[in-house]
Amino acid sequence: MDAYDEDPRGPQGPDGPTGTRLPEEPPQSPPPPAPEPRSGVAALSPRYQVAAALALAVVAVAACVHLLMVFLSLAPANTVTKQHGKAIEEWVYPEFEQNWKLFAPNPLQQNIAVQVRAEVRMRDGALRTTGWTDLSAQDGAAIDGNPAPSHTQQNELRRAWDFFAATHGTDNRPVGMRGSLSEQYLRRIVVMRLYRDDPTSREGVIQRVQIRSSTTNVQPPPWSRERVSDKPAYRLLPWWSLTSDEAAGGVR
Repeated sequence: MDAYDEDPRGPQGPDGPTGTRLPEEPPQSPPPPAPEPRSGVAALSPRYQVAAALALAVVAVAACVHLLMVFLSLAPANTVTKQHGKAIEEWVYPEFEQNWKLFAPNPLQQNIAVQVRAEVRMRDGALRTTGWTDLSAQDGAAIDGNPAPSHTQQNELRRAWDFFAATHGTDNRPVGMRGSLSEQYLRRIVVMRLYRDDPTSREGVIQRVQIRSSTTNVQPPPWSRERVSDKPAYRLLPWWSLTSDEAAGGVR
């Protein structure tokens, strides 16, 4: 076609022939939003969801049983405690025992430290007696400055001594059926600590241990006129022979 010939379609514009617009395409709907990813238990497969549900149920039942046992140990005597008192005591004592000393009218005004020494059979057959080790001072040093001390550092040794004192008379003889249990519990704790921290004990085999408590009065504030002794008072227990598993390190 010659450059001067007219286009048979007529004058053309950007949208086709002059005065004519092409039909607009219909607007497309936005794609549906993607489903949010599942999290937690819902993200597990059905088999693991069942296992998680069973585990949560076991934990819930155990928590309810524990709270019930602690409640019954503190509640006044009733039919349940009379029939199942032994089972309740075995569950609660000594680790979960509760007391009201913090809220007592006369809070404790003494510092009580538990100390121990041991008779150790060395490798050459000789018997060596260690010096006194202040276990309470070790716990205090571990707690001092620690914003989140462990429950063991705070309570294990202290509660073991309270358990012993509550089940023994002033002559250090057991009173009641739990006396021998408290002795075994306290002895195992001090033996474990000696094997862990005492160099002499680690080099031999502990044969016997002796425990004592050192009680010191908390001094009154400077403005008080009250005067109390600052000298420690000792309670010395007899030597305790170890069982074979304790002497062999079975409680480490």
